[in-house]
Amino acid sequence: QVQLVESGGGLVQPGGSLRLSCVASGRLYTVYAMGWYRQVPGEERELVATLSSEGTTTYADSVKGRFTVSRDNVKNTVYLQMNNLKPEDTAVYQCYVQGGDGKGSRYDRWGQGTQVTVSS
Repeated sequence: QVQLVESGGGLVQPGGSLRLSCVASGRLYTVYAMGWYRQVPGEERELVATLSSEGTTTYADSVKGRFTVSRDNVKNTVYLQMNNLKPEDTAVYQCYVQGGDGKGSRYDRWGQGTQVTVSS
């Protein structure tokens, strides 16, 4: 079992900043990538940012230049620094981990999510 616990969401005004954190625990075995997705009710979950164990980052075009993903590999923790937030960033942000199960297969897991609301 893999557990992901997010924190750091909340209400912020447009132009403000938030920092999300996510701690991964359990039977992680090998972690290939960690990151963040987000979802708005009624819409598909979308990738926000990921960071591989080799240091490769992937960002959604809508957040490039505003959001930064980082990891602490020792603590199995991933962060998302969000600056210059916009109302369209409002969503439930879910932590993500991709890893190997030690038996030759890969797994993908998402956390329960933390609400981010950008509103004046």
